[in-house]
Amino acid sequence: MWRRSASFILDRDDTAVDSLTTITSLSPPPATHSTSSMTNPNSNPNPAPVSAYYQTRAAHHGVVNSNWLAQAQSAVAAPLVSPDRPAPQAGGNGGGGCFSVIEVFNEWRKQPDLAEAVAAIRALAAVIRNSGATTMMELEIELKKGSDCLKSWDTTSISLTAGCDLFMRYVTRTSALEYEDFNSAKSRLIERAEKFGEISQKARRIIAMLSQDFIFDGCTILVHGFSRVVLEVLRVASQNKKLFRVFCTEGRPDRTGLLLANELAKLDVPVKLLIDSAMAYVMDEVDMVLVGADGVVESGGIINMMGTYQIAVVAHSMNKPVYVAAESYKFARLYPLDQKDMAPALRPIDFGVPIPTRVEVETSARDYTPPQYLTLLFTDLGVLTPSVVSDELIQLYL
Repeated sequence: MWRRSASFILDRDDTAVDSLTTITSLSPPPATHSTSSMTNPNSNPNPAPVSAYYQTRAAHHGVVNSNWLAQAQSAVAAPLVSPDRPAPQAGGNGGGGCFSVIEVFNEWRKQPDLAEAVAAIRALAAVIRNSGATTMMELEIELKKGSDCLKSWDTTSISLTAGCDLFMRYVTRTSALEYEDFNSAKSRLIERAEKFGEISQKARRIIAMLSQDFIFDGCTILVHGFSRVVLEVLRVASQNKKLFRVFCTEGRPDRTGLLLANELAKLDVPVKLLIDSAMAYVMDEVDMVLVGADGVVESGGIINMMGTYQIAVVAHSMNKPVYVAAESYKFARLYPLDQKDMAPALRPIDFGVPIPTRVEVETSARDYTPPQYLTLLFTDLGVLTPSVVSDELIQLYL
């Protein structure tokens, strides 16, 4: 089951998305995950380097506030940036240099509800607004430099790379620009950049709405780790008075499942916390598996938090549907053939006991789940089968 994507929604009337919800910013609490394992005397004496991808997960995942959806619903017509937080502006060197675009990107990342890829999209829009270019060629070169800077900020982040690539495709590939003078063309680019940012920022809400038909009264849902879009899906289901319970895996080693369980408890959703190795033990009680994704690849498979693959394999063997909630800016032009066929994203691991120097520790933060173990993908483009993902990627990138 799927409906046709809104791949070219940017060219439609501006009112097409005005009714969707915009998320207002929240103040993030200090993150403590990244230092705990480094100061623990029992940690590995030879820790592997930690990627920027994983260093930012704790900050992103630890700041979800239980009432942000209610705030958003009461502010449908509110501006994209809260009144007390002006939109970050690029500084210094014309918006195209590494320093300025990274600076604006980091400012946007301070908003805890904002995905990393959306922060990059907003930063690239600032590059256009602050550009000193006098020709389209110069402007496109500045945009390309800004995009490359953002992608090099963390080469292991799939959504960051995909978001930058999609932004470049949407904003610059417009044939109408060939028939306009530069000033009007630049205005058109800014308009399209802002529209793409708005749509990307509202993707989570769209996914939550589309997924409600699949959550029925009395069902039991198994989730893994912490995903903001999964939390949004479950939050909307709870607000729609649906009766369901959730099994949360602990999400070792960073225990992100504890964060999700805490948020669900605030919503009065019945939740049971499991150790990660108990997922097969409880699978016969589960009606569906619902996970997020760090990236959706061309095969229709997903790259997500370590442990997703094994959950999908067990669920598939027991005829349990596996649903994935992922925004379209996570659709990446990647085609991994196996678990090692992707850039590693490393994380610190503390086993609580001293680890001998000669013992090697696996520190990868994510795994690849092939499409044959997935049932449907809930995206802002629609509800898709894994086999449709390649078609959508063609529409998005061509």
